[in-house]
Amino acid sequence: MTRGIVACAGLTLLVVLAAFAGCTSSSTTTPSYSVDSNGVLSLTCAPLTTTETVIFANDTYTLSKLVLHTTTGDVVTYLSYPKTPKAVIVYIPGAGEKITGHESRMVTYAAAGYAFMFVDYRGRGGETAGSAFSPQADYAKFKEKTWPEYYLTICDISSARAVLATKFGVPVYAVGGSNGGRYAAVAAGVDRNFAGYVGISTADWGLKDSVSAQGGSGDILRFATSLEPSTYLPLISPRPVWMFHNATDPIIPYAYGQELYATANAPKNFTEFNGDHGINADVDTRLIAQWAQIYGTQT
Repeated sequence: MTRGIVACAGLTLLVVLAAFAGCTSSSTTTPSYSVDSNGVLSLTCAPLTTTETVIFANDTYTLSKLVLHTTTGDVVTYLSYPKTPKAVIVYIPGAGEKITGHESRMVTYAAAGYAFMFVDYRGRGGETAGSAFSPQADYAKFKEKTWPEYYLTICDISSARAVLATKFGVPVYAVGGSNGGRYAAVAAGVDRNFAGYVGISTADWGLKDSVSAQGGSGDILRFATSLEPSTYLPLISPRPVWMFHNATDPIIPYAYGQELYATANAPKNFTEFNGDHGINADVDTRLIAQWAQIYGTQT
């Protein structure tokens, strides 16, 4: 989904939901969320339990289905890992990506010494229930002081990190492609326990700019700002930000990716990769080489 298309949702957001104008106070309950005057989201996520079912195991890796049992529904993930991973990738996929398209990738990362989790997040139409991303519906919940699904998804990603950090005791990175890169950026900014962020073929939603262009202010602008990756990229430093984009990306223009990258603070790196849109073997090779400089080669 391009930033321009989502920006149209921002137009509707202002026009349709202007009637909700007013002040929003931070929730004092637990779990809770709050959004400050700069549009930065803070979360206290509900505790959860997990169920892990091993699908396959050999000398190279174990593949399992790991379900996060949250108070608002189950979130399905798939996890591959070697016996002693050096780091973990929490991967948030783009629209239409299926776990079957990542099977060989999971083997590749495991062979290199890294665990890889594929998160089937809410609203993707997969195994996890939920509604497709709707800023209008989520803003209505924000005004009602109930949980927007977008915020629940950020909690799911943060909770996945906590589960994996406990399971393996190694650094966990938030990684996402296309729309998934947007969610991953927010999660890495909100949860400072992520070791870093990797965004692939991604950019801002364009909601904040769209609402601002229409003269929106107050709660509606604060809410729109809370959804944007660029709100959180500066907060990731001093943890690394690595972004990948193809110059001829047919879905999210290269210039949009550069605009998002410009909001990040050092250390950061922007790489043009070979392909078109989304994670591919070239990105995998570059990422594994990058991590090899940090964690050493597989022994």
